[in-house]
Amino acid sequence: MNFHLNQRSYLFSLRIIKFLRSKKWDYLGIVLVKQLMRSAVSVGANLTEAKNSSTRLEFKRYYEIALKSANETKYWISLVMDGFEEKSDELKDILREADELSRIIAACIIKLKKGI
Repeated sequence: MNFHLNQRSYLFSLRIIKFLRSKKWDYLGIVLVKQLMRSAVSVGANLTEAKNSSTRLEFKRYYEIALKSANETKYWISLVMDGFEEKSDELKDILREADELSRIIAACIIKLKKGI
C-alpha cells in the first residue's frame, strides 16, 4: 500500500505542476499558486521521507505532516477555484484526488496509532 500511495502522491504532484503551468497567472495568482505548489509537492515528499524513518514514531510523524499538507492543498485549490473562478473539470478532479489522498493518509495514521 505504501508504494501505491507514494506513486499516487507523485502523480498528484505532477498533475498539479502540469495544471499550473498551463495557465496564465496575474501577480495575486502567482502568490496563491506558489503556496499551492509548496503544499501539494510536500505531500509526496513527506511520504517519501517516511520510508527512511528510523522509528515508527518518526514514520507516523511524516505521515501526519503529509496529511497536513494534503489538507492545506485542498484549501489552496478551493481558493484558486473560487477566487479566480477557475472551475475547470481538471481542477475539480485534482481537488477530489487531494481529498482522497487526505483520507488514505488519515486512515494510515489511525492504523499506526493503533499499532496495526
